[in-house]
Formats: sequence, structure tokens, C-alpha cells
Amino acid sequence: MAKKQTLGLNVKKNDNLSEWYTQVVQKAELADYSSVSGCMVLRPNSYAIWENIQKIFDSMLKKTGHKNAYFPLFIPEHLLIKEKEHVKGFAPEVAWVTHAGNTKMKERLAIRPTSETIINESYAKWVRSWRDLPLLINQWCNIVRWEFKYPKPFLRTREFLWQEGHTVHATEKEADKEVMDILSMYKDLMENYLAIPVLTGKKTEKEKFAGAVYTMALEAFMPDGKALQMGTSHMLGQNFAKAFKIKFLGKDEKYHIPWQTSWGISTRMIGAIIMVHGDDNGLIIPPKIAPIHAVIVPILFDKSKEKILKKAEEIKNKLKDYNIEIDKREEYSPGWKFHEWELKGVPLRIELGPRDLEKNQVVLVRRDTGEKNSVKIKKLNKKIKQTLDKIQKNLFTKAKSFLNKNIVEVNNWKDFLKAIKAKKIPKAFFCGEKECEDLIKFESDGATSRCIESNKEAGKCIKCNKKAKYKIYFSKSY
Repeated sequence: MAKKQTLGLNVKKNDNLSEWYTQVVQKAELADYSSVSGCMVLRPNSYAIWENIQKIFDSMLKKTGHKNAYFPLFIPEHLLIKEKEHVKGFAPEVAWVTHAGNTKMKERLAIRPTSETIINESYAKWVRSWRDLPLLINQWCNIVRWEFKYPKPFLRTREFLWQEGHTVHATEKEADKEVMDILSMYKDLMENYLAIPVLTGKKTEKEKFAGAVYTMALEAFMPDGKALQMGTSHMLGQNFAKAFKIKFLGKDEKYHIPWQTSWGISTRMIGAIIMVHGDDNGLIIPPKIAPIHAVIVPILFDKSKEKILKKAEEIKNKLKDYNIEIDKREEYSPGWKFHEWELKGVPLRIELGPRDLEKNQVVLVRRDTGEKNSVKIKKLNKKIKQTLDKIQKNLFTKAKSFLNKNIVEVNNWKDFLKAIKAKKIPKAFFCGEKECEDLIKFESDGATSRCIESNKEAGKCIKCNKKAKYKIYFSKSY
């Protein structure tokens, strides 16, 4: 009985989202806390989701000519400080290695907060001629940023996993195209696989990546009224190339400075999946990234146990296109198993009992709606495909509806503050000045610009009433 009391969630999502999130992370066995403050253990259930995200995006990258490589975790201080804006942006978060054993090192080594500098050291050696371009490199690795904000598993941790792409191009036009192509690939991944709708647009000067000419971002909206930056694609221009003396001999037999981009997504997307799709019963994993598509739960009785388990194996073998688990555990009741697999977010449950065996059918249960249907075994393969497609579509439709309902257009400061207090996303005119942006954040208790929706609008800034340069989405954020 003790186990039964701790299996399910004891708080509702709408009542206390923060506690609900923590319970889902722990009870669905997604992550565990470690003795290192701000760092988490990714358990197999979450790492399997990350592996699927990796497979999907890695396939997209390779189809477009990108190749994977790996660069050192440690960055010598003299490299990190080469691009001034870049180091200024990351300095407060850098963790340093100062000793090897008991011996103090001659030069400190930064544990990578991002890899632009260590990668460009290599690019300075690799790029010689126009024939070496474009150079399209990606790496899957871990990152350390010694955040001082309150940690939250997946959403904000001091160490996390990500991919970071770093490309070199002969022309500005090619680099601009790369930035937008990657943005489009990220949007495809997030909306069509993770079933999470995102707002896309350019960051303001204040919010752009340190060292970039401009940053394009993808922003999702969480149920607590906060935005979550899901990914970024940066136009680095020639800033790093100049700092690292990267140049190439062009077709015109003259030397040129190349143009660069960098871009990344991380395990914080798993946090978004939990937040956006989860319900009072726990996690809901979109089928396209689910490590397990369906779990077969045999209803076991002594007389029919052998036949039920045999049929369960037959069904699993017939469903070769899907990842299927059979829960053969006899120490737990069927009801217990139902709740556990719901908590872990498996998209479909297949119930198989003696009566189902007699009728040559199963009971198919959707995780997203709880809808149950009796399905003949011979029609199960087709039915599973249809149902998984419906679940994927339903999750995105619900999330898209939620996002749209929470975007409000505001034309004055009073309505802006009202929208922020109501946990909405106000869309408003903005002058583009950093000082005004700081004032907005201060007077709205933390609302920041998320991305630019348009730069062709005519109006007055929501705060200072000067002529607006943009129309921008604002929100509090993680």
C-alpha cells in the first residue's frame, strides 16, 4: 500500500504548476537531483526522448550537408576573451579550472559555456580557400553555465545537453540563408515532432546573443504565463572571423573575411514537453518522439495467463513498426499498471484480458483523451497508426489554441501591465532603445521582449511614446 500512495501526483496542474512539474519529473522518472547544486541526472526515460530528438534533427542536418564533429570541453582563457562582446556576455556564468591536482595552472581553462572560441581556433587553420566553404559543422555535447537563478530540471540547470552548429560562408547572403534555414528546421522539429507551437522572430539588440550581429529565436509559451526560449539561430557576421584572423582566398585570387553563423537547441525542450502537454495524471509524450508508442497490459488470471501472454507476444511481433512494451509484472494490479504508464506518458495502452482473447480483440486507450475502443487484433496495426496520428495532431492543436488565446494586442501601458499580470503575451509597439527595454522590465516586474513580430509597423512605443521601430511579443520568461 505504501507504494500506491506515492505513485500518482497529489497536486493538480492548474492549482500549483511548479509543484506539479517537480512531481512529474521525479515520479515519471525523468530526472533526479545530484549532489552538485543546479545539476541533474537525466534518467533513461528522459534520455530516450533526447535520443529521439537527436535522431530526428541529426537526420535533418545530414540531409542538408552538415557534419558532426567534437571540440574540447576546456577553453583557454586567452581564446575566450578574443571576441570582446562575446566574453562580456558570458563572463558571469563561466566556470573555471584553475588547478591540475595540487598544481596551479599557468592559464585558467573555462568549461565551455558555448564553443564559438574553441571552434574558431580550428577554423582559422581549416579555412584557406573558397573551396573549403561552406564549412558546415555541428556538435552534440554538454554545456556549463554557472547560473545563479533558481534551478529547475530541464528548464534551467547549470549543466545541460545540446547541439551547437557553427558554419562558415563565403558571403553574407549565404550566411543569412543558413540562419533562416536552421530556424525553419527548428520550427519543423518543434511543431511537427514535439507538437509545441512557437513564435519566431528576431531578438532585440538587448536580447541578442553576445557577439552576434543578430539573433533569430523560437519562443514557446508555458501554462504559467512564461515564455521559454526553445532555440536560437545567430548571424555572427565577421566578428569572430576578424578576432581569430580567419580568411580565405577567393575565386578572384584575393583574400576575404568569411561570414559565420551559430545555432543551438537543448534538453530544455524536454521541460517544454512536460509543461505544455502534461495533465493531472502526469506526462504526455507526443507519439513522434515517444520512446514507447504503446504498452500492452495483459489482464492475468491463473487459468488464462499462459494464453494471454502468448497472444501479447504475437501482437507485439505484429506491430514491428512501433516500439511496444509488454508489462508482464504479476506483483502489480492492472489498475496500478494503467496509472503508472499514464504517469510516464506512453501515448497508447493496449489492454488484453480473457474476454478480449475470446473475441480476438484488444481495448485501445488513448493517453491524451482517455478514450477507449475495442479493436479487432487483425485491424490493430492500422488502428494504431491512425490513433497515434490523431494524438500527435490533437496535442499540437490544443497547444496552438492555448498560445493564440494568450496573445493580446495592447496599445497603452496600462493594458500592457494588465496583460502581464494576467499571464498573457502582450504584443506591442516598441522603440527599440535598450534603456526603454530596461524600464519595461523593471516596471512590469520582469517582462522582457521575446522576439520581433514585425518591423514595418507605424505606431508609438508602448512605454516612452517615441516612434516605434517594431511590434514585439513581450512576456515573463524562464
